[in-house]
Amino acid sequence: MRIRTAVPADLPVFQDIERSAGACFRDIGMPEIADDEPLSITELSAFLHAGLAWSAVEADDRPVAYLIAEPVDDALHIEQVSVHADWAHRRIGRALLERAADRAIADRLAALTLTTFTEVAWNAPYYARCGFEPIPEAALTPGLRKILANEAAHGLGRWPRICMRRALPESSENSRPIVE
Repeated sequence: MRIRTAVPADLPVFQDIERSAGACFRDIGMPEIADDEPLSITELSAFLHAGLAWSAVEADDRPVAYLIAEPVDDALHIEQVSVHADWAHRRIGRALLERAADRAIADRLAALTLTTFTEVAWNAPYYARCGFEPIPEAALTPGLRKILANEAAHGLGRWPRICMRRALPESSENSRPIVE
């Protein structure tokens, strides 16, 4: 499995990956999440043009997972990380998170952040195993508060959600080499 910077041809595949990855929400009583449409090509393009979209690709260079992120306050915020259901449980999501961490370190950002469902096994508990910690309400940054408000307006507030943060080393000297 190789992780590379996303290219425009990946974006429709990202939508298919998101649909596949989201289908499991139906099995836990969250069909609205399973049926939610992925980001549009235009929305995904913004992450690509910012250099903050990565693809995990199989041998034929076809994406099987992706991660998109954006700088928010002092962190690189993980907007979405999705792995196609056929490729789940192979540590691909974790590898994408490490790639994002390398980028954040190179950009001298203090942390990775994300928002996620608290009661979904492959969400908050998974991210805790990846080194993320819950952010107390009082410690939320303005950018994270805005993200949570946007998510609530989109209907995600119907289920318990949380912001999480993974602190990063202060120096890019501690990061792994970035391989494209």
